[in-house]
Amino acid sequence: MYITFIQNNSLEDFVMKEKVILAYSGGLDTTALIPWLKENFDYEVICCCINCGQGSELDGLEERAALSGASKLYIEDIVDEFCDDYIVPCVQAGAVYENKYLLGTSMARPPIAKKLVEIARKEGAVAICHGATGKGNDQIRFELGIKALAPDLKIIAPWRMTDVWTMQSREDEMEYCKAHGIDLPFNMSNSYSRDRNLWHISHEGLELEDPAAEPDYEHLLVLGVTPQKAPDKETEISLTFEKGVPTALNGKSMKVSEIITELNELGGANGIGIIDIVENRVVGMKSRGVYETPGGTILMEAHAQLEELILDRDTMEMKKKLGSQFAQIVYEGKWFTPLREAIQAFVESTQEYVTGEVKLKLYKGNIIKAGTVSPYSLYNESLASFTTGDLYDHHDADGFITLFGLPLKVRAMKMAEAAKENK
Repeated sequence: MYITFIQNNSLEDFVMKEKVILAYSGGLDTTALIPWLKENFDYEVICCCINCGQGSELDGLEERAALSGASKLYIEDIVDEFCDDYIVPCVQAGAVYENKYLLGTSMARPPIAKKLVEIARKEGAVAICHGATGKGNDQIRFELGIKALAPDLKIIAPWRMTDVWTMQSREDEMEYCKAHGIDLPFNMSNSYSRDRNLWHISHEGLELEDPAAEPDYEHLLVLGVTPQKAPDKETEISLTFEKGVPTALNGKSMKVSEIITELNELGGANGIGIIDIVENRVVGMKSRGVYETPGGTILMEAHAQLEELILDRDTMEMKKKLGSQFAQIVYEGKWFTPLREAIQAFVESTQEYVTGEVKLKLYKGNIIKAGTVSPYSLYNESLASFTTGDLYDHHDADGFITLFGLPLKVRAMKMAEAAKENK
């Protein structure tokens, strides 16, 4: 935990004032919120930036928060917690929203909400403020998390407070900040709306608002290159799992966060994990975005390949159904619910024997199987081969097919009888 006390305010500014915790990214929206909260609520504003792997986006936060009038800045590093307690359960569940989205933003909101509540308790704050708009999913995710963990705290959502929040665009916010002496290093000509953490980066806005327009990948991509620009050469890797948790990359033991970091570099360089999706938001509208999830795409694929060897058919089928529901729960911000806990408990029970090594080749946006081994593999060569073995006699299939197809045969007979009677 890193705390900075901002010294540009007089002591009188904070005497007897109630405190608000601001979910602070250092971006345009949350920077404008600091003077806005002071003007409209007379709060002492305490900024809280939760580091989930944003990288260089954290640079300059201390100076910016001080210049904007915050009394204190927390920078909380939760990268390992994010990976171990939120990313890993989603990987194990095979949680993918609408068959494409690997939940990069969705997964990060619960731990952020949890940390905001912890700091609010520590500071004795009466409210938590976020800068999510009234059209997006994040307002739901943040607020459901806060309500589940601290139902007594006020929640301030400025974009829904149209009586006091008069800014309607990024240009309005830029002017507001300038009027309050806050100079921001933002270029409006390339103002994609982005969200970044260790797992992914999302892009919305500009040409992406028109589904008929092709993304401007030349200016868009941050974590990697397009498949067309990837090297014309395969990159071979191996991933080791123990009970469904990734533990090593290319034979080297690493923390999950270290594995994802390295996979991001390898996957990004090979054009892996770029998706263009029109998704259904919780609030009812469709939105178009481009997501880069190079390391996560590789990790999910490797885990799925290992499960192919180990899980029996019935468990796999049930896990697919619950994995889809788990993805929807996470997407809708319902992490802190009994249903999420119950589904995760089921998933964890399926991971007891998901141990082994997966070899892959990365090539121009493709992830190619190169062999999978596990001490718990249910694949039996003598059973699967066309040669008759001790465990299986081809004649055994006769009785099985008779019983398995009995309902079809009985129905066909009855239909034939009914047809004769109706003649």
